[in-house]
Amino acid sequence: MEPTDHPTDHPTEPEDSVRRVLFYLFHDRDGIVDEYVPYKLRALRPFVDHVFVVSNSDLTPEGRAALDEVADTVLVRENVGWDVGAFTAAMAQFGEARLAEYDELILMNSTFFAPVYPFAEVFERMAAEPVDFWGISSHPEVDPNPFENTTGILERHLQTHWVTVRRRMFTSLEWRDFWATMPPLVTYDDVVLSYEARFTAYFEHAGFRWVAAWPEEDYPTGHAIFESAPLLLADRCPIVKRRQFFHEPMFLERNAIIGRRVLQELERTNYPLELVWRNVARVAEPRVLYTNFSLLEMLPDTDLETDGGAQGGPRVLGLAHVSDPRSMEPLLAALRRLPRESHLVVTTPTRHADEVTRALATGSADDGPGMRVDVRPVPDDRGGHLAALLVEGRDLLEGGEYDLVCHVHTVRPPDDESNAAHLLEDHNLDNVLATSGYVRRVLQLFAQHPTLGMVFPPVVHIGFPTMGHGWGEHRLAAIEVARETGMRTLFDPDTPLAPYGGMFWARPEALATLLSRPWEHADYADGHLGPAQELLLGYSALSAGWHVRCVMTLDWASVNYPFLEYKLQKVSSALPAHTQQQLEFIRELEAQDRILPVIRREVDRRYPRLGRSARPAYRVAREALDRLGGRRR
Repeated sequence: MEPTDHPTDHPTEPEDSVRRVLFYLFHDRDGIVDEYVPYKLRALRPFVDHVFVVSNSDLTPEGRAALDEVADTVLVRENVGWDVGAFTAAMAQFGEARLAEYDELILMNSTFFAPVYPFAEVFERMAAEPVDFWGISSHPEVDPNPFENTTGILERHLQTHWVTVRRRMFTSLEWRDFWATMPPLVTYDDVVLSYEARFTAYFEHAGFRWVAAWPEEDYPTGHAIFESAPLLLADRCPIVKRRQFFHEPMFLERNAIIGRRVLQELERTNYPLELVWRNVARVAEPRVLYTNFSLLEMLPDTDLETDGGAQGGPRVLGLAHVSDPRSMEPLLAALRRLPRESHLVVTTPTRHADEVTRALATGSADDGPGMRVDVRPVPDDRGGHLAALLVEGRDLLEGGEYDLVCHVHTVRPPDDESNAAHLLEDHNLDNVLATSGYVRRVLQLFAQHPTLGMVFPPVVHIGFPTMGHGWGEHRLAAIEVARETGMRTLFDPDTPLAPYGGMFWARPEALATLLSRPWEHADYADGHLGPAQELLLGYSALSAGWHVRCVMTLDWASVNYPFLEYKLQKVSSALPAHTQQQLEFIRELEAQDRILPVIRREVDRRYPRLGRSARPAYRVAREALDRLGGRRR
């Protein structure tokens, strides 16, 4: 695509006399420009005379319009060369002569949220530094170099999410040579070794001076911008790395990095958190996001000291589905905990409508005034509670009449009355509608978090093999539903972040993605659609830009945590100590179990006599690998 370039700089009244040009690298796999980018660029405008955005990805029409509004130049190019490819393309188009008219060049990318604190603070502070280039943060020297196939040391360096370069340096021969001699960058390791780590040392050795605004030596961890983010925020660092939200949780756990502490620091600032959630809800694996930021709320089942405006506040719709009136009593008891002003709609197969209506009328005396109750007969019960929600409840969810919806249903008792089935019912009803006071705390949660789209109980794991196997047989059906509804959220590989059992609280808008297709009862004939939709309820909210949380009573937390702890320690006792090491060990054994049988089969097929004579050697090799595994343990 051809770049847009306005011939004159954007009119501005900079807060200082320094003339700056910003080269800003943007990339998004979907070409979507979330609002955190324009917000950042608008905040930079008082300090920057020309904003040059390079997108290393195609842009949606809306994304292109958003960038055109805040930038003087927008260049869309192929994603080749990472940061270096983008910046060299910008320098080539902008031109050396034009660049020389500026006092400072800022090289920046889209890997962080900002400004958490005013940019003016860092620009004012760094203006007094007698250096040729500066950055927000730095990384210490690492000896030996931690990257594979690399010798020597990883030198101390500025991290290149934001580097500001002054005219003496970017008009030098050394500047031109640095970019001209850059090797091809294909992998992330290439970027670190040939660009980020090399940049600082190259120019320092050429005689140019540098400084970090928040140097790593001031903090207890080497990668301070990531590993000590709460401390940097406490010191008024204006940026937060986005990777905090979607980095591998095992790394965070191994290094005791608590993302919730980052959120707590952000909540003390004026940065609009909805900009964070609208972006990360779309680009992060849901369970990774849930884990890294501890999005489990354990709520007391006692009432609030004050109602906090909950009563008479949100307009609540209760949607309940009764498949079998024989199992209706626990559901009716839970529904009485909805706010009195709620509108309760109960769906049930036509053959059960009269019985359900009588049961609701019998219990209405306890409900008190205010609750409006309607029964909707369902002509076809294929799809159960999901069909009732998305087919029969569509008009209620899309009508704009309600602020929140609570969806619950009966759990059909199994023939053998198994403990697991009753636990599933209790786990869901208790963690959604434990008491009236608990419900008010759930409503307060939505009031406190404007971007919260859905809450539901955490994955049920007692009596069910959901841990690591949560998709069951429904993953392919879920992929098809996601394709049909345009769902962009990344799929969790093993256990989706979902309301197992299909009971939840949500804003109706959070279901918009699943409702984008007009479902009919006939769609549920194969038995896979309903379970697949249930597993995608949280994904629907995330895809629409809402974040999700899990909620749990203190009683259920006390039941669940010891079992989780016991199961984990039991598995870990047979493996190396840390989770990352455990996975590496298991994958090595899996590879060995694949390789040895293949070798044996091929030898037996091609050289039968040799195969027979080699069987003792094969057993020795197998035993050696088993002993290796034992030593690793």
